[in-house]
Amino acid sequence: MKNSTCRLILTLSLLTFAGAAQNLSPHWEDLTAPDFVKALDQAKGVCLLPFGIIEKHGPSGPMGTDLINVRYATFEATKQEYAIVFPEYYFGQIFEAKHQPGTIAYSTHLQLELLQETTAEMARNGCKKVVIISGHGGNTNLIAFFAQTTLETPKDYVVYAITNAPTPPDQMPAAARPSKPGVDGHAGEVEIASIMAARPELAHPDRAGTQSGADLKRLDLPANVYTGIWWYARFPNHYQGDAAGATAARGEALQQMRADAIANAIRAIKADQVGPRLQKEFFEKSTHPVDTKQ
Repeated sequence: MKNSTCRLILTLSLLTFAGAAQNLSPHWEDLTAPDFVKALDQAKGVCLLPFGIIEKHGPSGPMGTDLINVRYATFEATKQEYAIVFPEYYFGQIFEAKHQPGTIAYSTHLQLELLQETTAEMARNGCKKVVIISGHGGNTNLIAFFAQTTLETPKDYVVYAITNAPTPPDQMPAAARPSKPGVDGHAGEVEIASIMAARPELAHPDRAGTQSGADLKRLDLPANVYTGIWWYARFPNHYQGDAAGATAARGEALQQMRADAIANAIRAIKADQVGPRLQKEFFEKSTHPVDTKQ
């Protein structure tokens, strides 16, 4: 009887400990220092950096739309696959919207230096797999370039990036599809619907028609020619599409799709042993390139 009682107490203690572990907040800033150590173990060293921006989102969305949406989806993903989420980060590339009120456009060197400092500090605190989650299309090239720069000097951590690649409407669940063709885009139906799921009080689809989100097509250049003014030439209102048909129901379906994709990526990154091994091998070989077999 005594042994049975001891086993019961031990089982209850283990269950209590497991329950406590499951209840750790994914919010970096909400954790105590001792809980942060526990959270790192539960996350298997995976820490997330949702990356947004502060910019105009047409007449219907808040300037923090990208950051709000990517963080909402990220926290929904951590309900499926636990990881630690860094505080709000919006220090990215948005020079193309400097003509619009409220836009915060940091200098190029600061964008890169701050991203380097932030990921390095995350790693110093035990995040050996740092995951940047893109929430803003204008950051896509910046994040890809930054990921390449991590190979400049040896590191004991790996930087991964989760992009927000658009899904063709015919591959979406019915609830996530646009109300009609051509309405999605920057500050269009897809983004405002997502805000209606995350922060409904900040969305104003009723104001969508007060400005035009039409493509003005003011440049006449071959498809293989790029210029930085391309976005302004096409969408000077910093608005693409039409947000009038946005609904919370569509936003919830879109956010669930995004959260599922992020959760799947987190699982894959947690399981990844090849990336860290190859990066270490690369750094070792890069110190003596002439010894690399030809």
